[in-house]
Amino acid sequence: MKFDEVEAFVAVVRAQSLSQAADTLGLTQPAVTRRVQNFEEALGVELLDRNTKPLRATPMGLAVYRQCCEIVREVDALRDLVATDAPLAGTLRIGVAQTVADVALVDALGEVKHTHPALQMRVSTGWGAQLLQQLQDGMLDAAVALMPGNRSFAESIGSQALGALKLAVVARKGSMKRRPYSLAECEPYGWVLNPDGCGFRAGLQHALAANGLALKLNLETFGTDLQLALVAQGAGLGLVPVPLLRTSQHTAALDVVNVSDFRPEIAVWMLHSRTLGKLQQALAVLSASIASSFDTARAARAA
Repeated sequence: MKFDEVEAFVAVVRAQSLSQAADTLGLTQPAVTRRVQNFEEALGVELLDRNTKPLRATPMGLAVYRQCCEIVREVDALRDLVATDAPLAGTLRIGVAQTVADVALVDALGEVKHTHPALQMRVSTGWGAQLLQQLQDGMLDAAVALMPGNRSFAESIGSQALGALKLAVVARKGSMKRRPYSLAECEPYGWVLNPDGCGFRAGLQHALAANGLALKLNLETFGTDLQLALVAQGAGLGLVPVPLLRTSQHTAALDVVNVSDFRPEIAVWMLHSRTLGKLQQALAVLSASIASSFDTARAARAA
């Protein structure tokens, strides 16, 4: 087998398309197809399920892909070693939790672009567990996820806590008296929350279960702004990051509820492959900018 065959296979799995992989590599589609076929013949196993759209790796192909990602990274690191004066280039694939994107992503991407203008950033959003799985599968180079502060990760994943994000329980203005409430007292109002997979919702369910309570879900919907609009109309209680509550157009129509047995807070994690090579420089800029944004949000809340 040859390295260009490994590289072609990795590009196809990442793009889930032979034509897009060809564009990425600067080759024709038949050339990419031939390299992948040669790689499969060398290993004696089928790596791609050609009956699916988009194109996907077989279970064995996915395992081979993960190993190939490490090979590509190591070769890139060798190239970087002899090109230390060259500007940082290539593509950094990063997944970001939507809440982090709302608070900090625009400034962070601007900082990276200013520092490393030749670098391309490919950004996607998703839930923390989904992003972590994509990182482990080699589909992402790094992920900014919201997870508990005591969370541990696999040895192949580098991790850095960038800060903590406080959450607030909110209700329609004037619908609840200004006094402390227990989770049990909140239960009759019900909740307006993100779908399953959201770390905020998982934290609430854990707290409810610890008190022998079940989640009463009134409405399930994506997006902080829509959720706050529904809460402001009296659809139930909401759970929202404090920085987004401060900037929401619905803030004036909401009250923050003091819940005595629920103090929700979640950590902002930067997770990344340990074989990033020089791309780690860009990740350091991104991490510093995101951490600074959350520091600013905390200072504004305290003021």
